[in-house]
Amino acid sequence: MGPIRSGAIYFLAVFAIGFGLGAVRVLGLEPRIGALAAVALELPIMLAAAWVVCGRILRRSQVTARHGADIGMGVVALFLLFAAEFALGRFGFGRPVADQLAAYATWPGLLGLAGQFGFAAIPTIRSRWRVSSRARP
Repeated sequence: MGPIRSGAIYFLAVFAIGFGLGAVRVLGLEPRIGALAAVALELPIMLAAAWVVCGRILRRSQVTARHGADIGMGVVALFLLFAAEFALGRFGFGRPVADQLAAYATWPGLLGLAGQFGFAAIPTIRSRWRVSSRARP
């Protein structure tokens, strides 16, 4: 399994988890504690889930740091995440793209965006950490 397929599987698994957690955040947490605090609580859970999912995919795939396949996996996953997020916003919630982009200029939006880039970096971190830990005596 190469970086494109691995990135797609990584995206799908983490997106499914995020969809469920996002519903809890929006419907349960945000009304009680506010958007920023809700995102701040959800983000570490999402990144931990992404870490676990990514580790399982890397163990079953041929994605390594060699030739940047790990970077490719993260880029594919990030591209699919943005595409799904904008499609869901537009067609699921009727939110114009301009409104979705403007949401990134808020503190919760910036924190979420940072988390999305963290999600994209996890394959590279996991892949290279795995290689460096094997090289230790």
